[in-house]
Amino acid sequence: MINNTVGEPADTSLLSSPLLRGPGALPRQRQLIQRLKQAILAGQLPAGGKLPSSRTLSEELDISRNTVLIAYEQLTAEGYVIADRQGTRVAPLSAAASSAARHAAPAAAPSSATATRLTRIVSARHAHDGSLPMTPGTPALTQFPVNAWRRAQDRALQTAPATVLGYGHPLGEPALREAIAQYLRVSRGVRCEASRIVITEGAQGALALCVQLLTNPGDTAWLEDPGYRGAKSAFHAGDLDVVAMRVDADGIVIPEGAWTAQPPRLIQITPTHQYPTGAVLSLTRRLDLLARARRAGAWIIEDDYDSEFRHQGEPIAAMQGLLPDAPVLYVGTFSKTMFPALRLGFLVLPEAIASQATPSIVEMLRGGHRLEQLTMAAFIENGQFSRHLGRMRRLYRERQAALREALAAHLGIDHEVLGGHSGLHLTVRLPPAFSDVGIVEQSRRLGMNPSALSSFAIAPLAEDNGLVIGYGNTAAERFPALVRRIRDLALGSRRDATADARPR
Repeated sequence: MINNTVGEPADTSLLSSPLLRGPGALPRQRQLIQRLKQAILAGQLPAGGKLPSSRTLSEELDISRNTVLIAYEQLTAEGYVIADRQGTRVAPLSAAASSAARHAAPAAAPSSATATRLTRIVSARHAHDGSLPMTPGTPALTQFPVNAWRRAQDRALQTAPATVLGYGHPLGEPALREAIAQYLRVSRGVRCEASRIVITEGAQGALALCVQLLTNPGDTAWLEDPGYRGAKSAFHAGDLDVVAMRVDADGIVIPEGAWTAQPPRLIQITPTHQYPTGAVLSLTRRLDLLARARRAGAWIIEDDYDSEFRHQGEPIAAMQGLLPDAPVLYVGTFSKTMFPALRLGFLVLPEAIASQATPSIVEMLRGGHRLEQLTMAAFIENGQFSRHLGRMRRLYRERQAALREALAAHLGIDHEVLGGHSGLHLTVRLPPAFSDVGIVEQSRRLGMNPSALSSFAIAPLAEDNGLVIGYGNTAAERFPALVRRIRDLALGSRRDATADARPR
């Protein structure tokens, strides 16, 4: 029987059965992580229950202690367990979250899911210059394997030299949709089939499509604050009433009364690596949000823009795959993993709306960029994509470490580094005396391109003063000089402000 006393050792008899071995078996580390997750979500390992020590569990399962340690670290990162001096304990989940995990209700009826906006097409574009160092979100373009991409492109041309010049399937090339579905199932834990994937003009095209499919003018949309400006543009283009929801170290914060006072139709979030603060949405909040959105008939847009680049432990699993039939539209892009000019994104439709929405999407879209899509499919299938990701993870890990060291050694100003375990940027919070907008304006004149944290907020607060610094496109050895230059600009702007404030 499972022990429900908080702080007492959990009954781990369900963990004693041997892990699978041999051909076709998942790595034992992943098996252990999945087994623990399922037991926690099902309530078999209750909140507060103490898990066995890594040594004890490794001996019981006949696996290495490192395997257990890595599994515990991953569960800690995803919010399933809490590690402290007393050991590793199951994290507390709210009653609503636990109920949602154990008793997933059916998704909203397809008859009420789609919108009259399906007859309209709203276009939204986002111009972005990533040529300067410190630009957030720009990958290391000089490190892209151009020759491997060219070979994949040549093979695509040889396979279908004539047909690629005409219109393709409006939802995207079947080969790419299948390759993405396989990739997402294995690497991100997304529940999807190729038939529910739509290839879009980058992530921005996917966001705009979500608005077209699911909303009518005047509907309410919730947006992280600070948050992704492209989502705000897509919502405004759809004549939606945008409501800002603040974020903290555990992700989006939704006041209790908001569900009744300002009920949403869409909720846009970046749960794996909040943009731009870097926060990871806690497991409790993920489950609460899924449960409440389902009850409210709302849809969650999960923007998983750079989850492949996690620098500690394994990538955080997608929120979409946490529950069956989750009310989540999953958005991804190749702009960070490949290169921005590729302009390939994708949207995974929930099963509850896919069959009803697909005929309208077929009428709205025209299949294009066929050569690029077929090349991307070949790039994934021949293993070049995985190899490229591996190289970039190592490079970005090194560049992030170099930026952290430069900030600590050379910034010379009180600051706080937010998030920082994933992605292509670090966010640095600064005291209000140093205007982030002013620093950014002067930085661009000197050939640097950080972003002002306050520019991502709908209603900026004092705590939103800071810099969003990209490291993807900047060599590690350049950071000391670049950070010193920012320090000088910041100190100079403070002196100017002080001088302006003196009585004359």
